[in-house]
Amino acid sequence: MEDDILNEIVSSEDLKKFERLYLNESTTDNLQRGTQFNYAWCLVRSRYSADIRKGITLLEDLFKTEDSTNEHAKRDYLYYLALGNARIKEYTKALQYTRAFLSIEPGNQQLANLETLIKKKMEAEGLKGIALAGGVALAVGGIVGLGFALAKGKK
Repeated sequence: MEDDILNEIVSSEDLKKFERLYLNESTTDNLQRGTQFNYAWCLVRSRYSADIRKGITLLEDLFKTEDSTNEHAKRDYLYYLALGNARIKEYTKALQYTRAFLSIEPGNQQLANLETLIKKKMEAEGLKGIALAGGVALAVGGIVGLGFALAKGKK
């Protein structure tokens, strides 16, 4: 019951409808953020991993370009980025997104439940150690990158 969220599939009618809107607005250089989000939201709930990956890319673009004052939108993007990555079994990335969200809103039960579900999936697939090692490598890489950036700034 609890992992229904990972198995929820968008209807083909919704996917086609939002794809049509997205393509129409894209070709007229009038793409609205809401249209892109709705299409990405459908894609991450597709049964096909290529669609899910495309949805993740659209959400990442939205997240990077969103006005920092629009916290509600950023939370939505983080949630669906976590969900999309979990659906394609990119659990380490999914956990990074859930943790980023929970650092902003620690009491969010929906995200806490998704994080728990992702961890259960990792354990069931024997990936917990891999994710922890990957997380350490990413953290070390991020710290090294930050160190280089700070060193460059001092020159």
